[in-house]
Amino acid sequence: QVELVELGGGLVQPGGSLRLSCAGSGRTFSDYSMAWFRQAPGKEREFVASQRRKGDPIFYSDSVKGRFTLSRDNAQDTVYLQMSNLEPEDTAVYYCAGGRPILSAVRSWNAYRFWGQGTQVTVSS
Repeated sequence: QVELVELGGGLVQPGGSLRLSCAGSGRTFSDYSMAWFRQAPGKEREFVASQRRKGDPIFYSDSVKGRFTLSRDNAQDTVYLQMSNLEPEDTAVYYCAGGRPILSAVRSWNAYRFWGQGTQVTVSS
């Protein structure tokens, strides 16, 4: 079992930045693919970014590519999501997730086994 706890959400103005962190505990963090998803009110959970192992390619959704950066520190059992140039459309609850999805499923929320509790990000002036 892996437990995940997200931190770093909040209210930010359009064009601003936030960094989310997701701390893991339990089984060996480095063995798992880590991902970020988000869910806005009334919408389905949406893929944001993922990386299978540290050093592997990082996948991003088209809506965040060039603005968000996923990174991970296996020594600290932590994965980060640096978000820049935020837009009101980025408002959502952000979740980190861990698991062992096959390559073709890294963007699918149901391919991940472990989930954090979520952290709210609100982009508004």
